[in-house]
Amino acid sequence: MKFEKVKGLNDEKFRRLSGTKRTTFDKMVSILREADRMKKIKGGRKSKLRVEDMLLMTLEYLREYRTYFHISQSYNISESSAYKAVRWVEDTLIKHPDFALPGRKALLKSDMEYEVVLIDATETPIERS
Repeated sequence: MKFEKVKGLNDEKFRRLSGTKRTTFDKMVSILREADRMKKIKGGRKSKLRVEDMLLMTLEYLREYRTYFHISQSYNISESSAYKAVRWVEDTLIKHPDFALPGRKALLKSDMEYEVVLIDATETPIERS
């Protein structure tokens, strides 16, 4: 699903579809545009997709657990191009300070207490009679 189709959705439907608020999405787009501009200055290859489409594709991958094959078919690109685009978006956003998570040492020094719940969702064979 290309960004052109979803940009007209109201804020609530956009958040339901992408998993992010429109303001957060716009912030991510501006970070990715700047990174894309820097990549082109260094002589990087031009992508077939717009930055908005790459971000939406990444959010679909993370939110819906779609395979790269299915995503590539939706965006009319190769499976390897879908993989590279998702990895680039993830790596670029992780490196940016606005989306970076605190490191282990920062969490240990914090006075905040964390409660962790683990869910075992592995499949196990069952006996059927």
